[in-house]
Amino acid sequence: MIEFSNVSKRYDNGVMALDNVSVQIEKGEFVFLVGPSGAGKSTFIKAILKEVEITTGKVFVDDLHVTRLHRRRVPFLRRKVGVVFQDFRLLPNKTVYENIAFAMEIVGTPQRNIRKQVPLILALVGLSGKGNFYPNQLSGGEQQRVSIARSMINNPPILIADEPTGNLDPDTSWEIMKVLRTINRRGTTILMATHDREIVDIMKKRVIALEAGKVARDDKVGVYSYDD
Repeated sequence: MIEFSNVSKRYDNGVMALDNVSVQIEKGEFVFLVGPSGAGKSTFIKAILKEVEITTGKVFVDDLHVTRLHRRRVPFLRRKVGVVFQDFRLLPNKTVYENIAFAMEIVGTPQRNIRKQVPLILALVGLSGKGNFYPNQLSGGEQQRVSIARSMINNPPILIADEPTGNLDPDTSWEIMKVLRTINRRGTTILMATHDREIVDIMKKRVIALEAGKVARDDKVGVYSYDD
């Protein structure tokens, strides 16, 4: 589903963000990507989305050889990968329904399909009845649920969650994790970058830890850190 083969990325300023990284993430896995700031997590995610060009190695996503992918096919790649960010990134002047529908409109989905699918995804993330609300009328946790719904509305096989609980209190964070777990159980591969030690330790999922651009460990069932 996602494969890095001897991937390195050196930026123009000389920083080696990824250093000979080789990992495979299989279909249906839930994987935590952890490590200190500057460890390479953001570059790892950007390499999947072809937001950066790697220096050496190969990246594969689903059936696409990302490293060789022509620029005109990058939008096709990104339709395979839903992305959820820490800061929600909702359109403030659109309702919850319109925020989600917009993701379908830009790929040419007929309105009749949008009217059918948006209520279903809202139910999945626990926001039935909130379709006519605007983002500023929602709590932080509800806004993140909308962001997840928007990222999943076109049924991508992969979801990248980049610090999705970073702006949320612990109780709300766990509600978001329950939503992500439900999505994963429906077959979506999830890669979640996080600094939240408690979530990683309790969830007991696969953990890939980066340090200075290298894979420091890769545990099928892991914890955030063995430093304690």
